[in-house]
Amino acid sequence: MATVVIMPRQGQSVESCVITAFNKKVGDTVEKGEVLFSYETDKSSFDEPASVSGKILAIFREEGDDVPCLENVLVIGEEGEDVSAFVPKKEEESATAVEEKKEEVKEVKVETAVSVEATSGVGSISPRARILADKTHADLLKAVPTGPNGRIIERDVQRLVDMGLTVSPAAKQEYTQSVEGSGINGKVVLQDLNKPLTAEEVLSSVPAPEYEDVKLPNIRKVIAKSMHASLSTMAQLTLNASFDATKLMAMRASLKAGAEAMGLNNITLNDMVLFAVSRVLKNHKDLNAHYLDDKMRYFNSVNLGVAVDTERGLLVPTVFNADRLSLNEMSKVTKTVIKEAQSGKINPELLKNASFTVTNLGSLGVESFTPVINPPQTGILGVCTIVRKIKQVNGQDVSYPAMGLSLTFDHRALDGAPAAKFLKEVCNALENFDLLLTK
Repeated sequence: MATVVIMPRQGQSVESCVITAFNKKVGDTVEKGEVLFSYETDKSSFDEPASVSGKILAIFREEGDDVPCLENVLVIGEEGEDVSAFVPKKEEESATAVEEKKEEVKEVKVETAVSVEATSGVGSISPRARILADKTHADLLKAVPTGPNGRIIERDVQRLVDMGLTVSPAAKQEYTQSVEGSGINGKVVLQDLNKPLTAEEVLSSVPAPEYEDVKLPNIRKVIAKSMHASLSTMAQLTLNASFDATKLMAMRASLKAGAEAMGLNNITLNDMVLFAVSRVLKNHKDLNAHYLDDKMRYFNSVNLGVAVDTERGLLVPTVFNADRLSLNEMSKVTKTVIKEAQSGKINPELLKNASFTVTNLGSLGVESFTPVINPPQTGILGVCTIVRKIKQVNGQDVSYPAMGLSLTFDHRALDGAPAAKFLKEVCNALENFDLLLTK
């Protein structure tokens, strides 16, 4: 009996998913548990396993298609079974056309040898192939597409990498025509590109600008929409402060040294900041809230959003009930959701309902910045790098490590004085972190 495979719904708010790769084609035999295709939402990536064994009788979509959730994607069954009942209603192909298409697919012979000759241009490329190419610096101008409609897919990029056909980061921006690389294993380096133009050559003609148009991935569209809405609808204001991080750094060094003996996680400065914020927020309900135009929603617990930089873009997983976690448990939960976000396999339900967000750019050397609020939250705390500052102690100038904090708040929800009090209390809590742990 034929079995239809639908596009799963990953979270109540997800309406459609983009197919990034098919692992099987029409006519292939598949075993239960084998991955049929990969797909992504605007925030996460997933693999769809086969629930039964059999043959792929029909595939109704192609790589790159944005497929509504619960719509039929493919059919598994026995050779000769009728699949007409499973053809999506909006599909223009009749059942007969599907069968004809299946026969055409069977006759396609995929070129398995990778040519080292350059193609005329990169052309169409699947999202997964693009991610792999960006990660490995593969020379896409030498790719031989084997995907549908001449699309470059992941295996095409992997073959380039296996053959050493890559481009150095320095040469990538200027690399528009394929050349033989003189670097290690044939890598294209900057000196392999055209020689620099002289001033006379530049002034003698006006060349047409060279550029590449790249379609925005779903996650970039979501980030753009959210950030634009944030800045265009909120009355945002940022306050900056710093505190003496001497005790905090000493405490972190002590925890790190005794972690194994005490059975602790690798507790970081960021974990300690999150812990302090989760405790202080309980005293400032206007910042542990959502502004909903005609009302405020105050949360009974602290659900901390943690901004995470991933290969696909900015994600903000939520540490729920953070105010009820010990420092060790905070470290454990935070590392887990960060890892899941970076892997692209995070549960979409963990990417919403945060009541306040913390974003840390300290490791990148940023001394002060203006974080953008995630609506409908009313605030976001930016964590900055540690710098040396001078203060007077008993009439003497003393150098100390200062950590900067940048608080952006929605002036519609609260005024400057309450926001400043929150920031000051966070600074005091972190400056006396040893006392915070006793509460």
